[in-house]
Formats: sequence, C-alpha cells, structure tokens
Amino acid sequence: MTGGRPAGGVRSLGASLLDDVLAETLDPAYAQAAAAREERGEPPRRGRGRVLVALTMAAAGLLATVTYDQAVAKAQGRQEIREALVRDIQDESASSDDLAAQLEELRVEVSRTSDELLAATVVGQRALDALARAEQGTAAVAVTGPGLLVTLANAEAAADDDPLGGTAGEGREVRVADGDLQLVVNALWAAGAEAIGINGQRLGPTSAVRFAGEAVLVDFRPVTNPYQVTAIGAPDALANAFLANPEVVSLARFSANAGLRFEFAKEEELSLPAASPPELRYAEPVSPHRAAGTDPTPGG
Repeated sequence: MTGGRPAGGVRSLGASLLDDVLAETLDPAYAQAAAAREERGEPPRRGRGRVLVALTMAAAGLLATVTYDQAVAKAQGRQEIREALVRDIQDESASSDDLAAQLEELRVEVSRTSDELLAATVVGQRALDALARAEQGTAAVAVTGPGLLVTLANAEAAADDDPLGGTAGEGREVRVADGDLQLVVNALWAAGAEAIGINGQRLGPTSAVRFAGEAVLVDFRPVTNPYQVTAIGAPDALANAFLANPEVVSLARFSANAGLRFEFAKEEELSLPAASPPELRYAEPVSPHRAAGTDPTPGG
C-alpha cells in the first residue's frame, strides 16, 4: 500500500525551490523589461554596459598610475630630505670642530698671557704655582711622561657564529664591559697613576665610564674596541702595584677563560691631552683674612 504520496518519492520544500531557481535563471522583471524594449524598437543595452565597464577600468588604471607616481615621488622626496639632513649634520659637525679648535687656540693664548702677567711679581708667581697644582689635579693641562699602557679587547667571534649578527650555540662573543674598564682605572689610580686616559680621552675628577647599548662612553663620548688605558707615572712602581691588586688578578683570569684580550706594557713616553673643563656648579669666596700671597688652594 503506497498511501497518498506521489510516486516520485519524498520531495522537500528546499528541493522544489532549487528546481524553480534552475528553471528560471533570469528574473521575470528583467525578462519583461527586455521584451518591452524590443516592442518599442530600442536597441539592447549591452554596448552601453561595455562602455561603462571600459570607462571604469580606464579610471581604475589611471588611479593606479597616479597613486604609483605619487608613491615614487614621496620616496624620492624622503631620500632627498635624508640626504639634505646628512649634509646639514656634516656641515654642523665641521663647524663645531672649527669652533672647538678656535676655542683651544684662545685658551692657549689666554693662558700664556696670564702666565706672563702673574710671573712678573712674587705674589703672582705664587698664585701661578698654586694654579698649576690645581690644573694638574683637575686634568686641565696636557701631560707627557713614562707610564703603563693597559689594553683590553673583546673576544674574537667564533668561526661558526651567525654572520647576520646572531650567534650559534655557546660561541657568543664576550665583550669588555664598562665595569672592567672602571676596575682597571681604579686600580691604576690606587697604584699611583698621575694621569689616566681611555683611547685618548683624559679622565678628570668627575669623569664617568658607562655603557650605552653597544658603546662605552667616557664623559659621554664613545670609545671603541680595543680599549687602551693610558696611565702616566713610574712604570715599574705602577706595574708592580697594579698586578698585585686582587681584582686585577681576577679580571686577568676571567679574560683568559673568556677569550678577552688583556695586556699591559711599560712605555717610556706617553701623552694625554687636557680633559674637558669641568662645569662650575658652586664657588666659595676667598676669606678676606687670608694673608696676601698665600696658597689659595684648600689646605694651602
């Protein structure tokens, strides 16, 4: 017994809708509009549609061309601005170097003139001697003499290190730290050094040695690897006291194990320039009861 169902089997509502869609692929309204245009004798709109499509594509191509040209112009403009800024920096750096050279010449001239005037009297000569001692203590004058040259350098990169800047495994490069340089400088001062400099940068009473990223700064001026610490003083006495320092011995052992370069040599003649003039933060007036011609330095 088949019941009341059609012989074709069960058909769902979705299946019947799908049949309608497949049977009528064109919207009836579109078909009616096309038939009405044919009755009125109007030409079909396919040509107009093609023209619109062509115009749209042409406009899109024009927009893409204009956008590309603007991008190229902006890139060229940025490059020109960058080159102009580099030139400005170079020009300003050259001007700064020229002004620094002029300032140094003026300082020498002023110092020579003041020395001549002070040396003309006994009181002036005493003040000149006190000034010389103060300048030596503040690293305000250049010095030359025998001493000790200590060299520290980073460990050489292993052959299997990543050439793009990374490292492979345990072959990581060991670098000299600011603390290593501070240790060497303090040990040299304790050994009796009269003047110290790092890569030609003279150290004064307020000098600082710090790390800034990958660079070591001495008084905010960068110094690069290898680091040469110059100490002026009696070479034999400096070497003996320096090498007897327990912290220096520990640094030497660590350097040997890590592959750092740590060397020292006695030199017959070393030279160091004057340090940058210290910034005056405060001053104390000289007591009016001080006797004329006495040493104006503290404790004088």
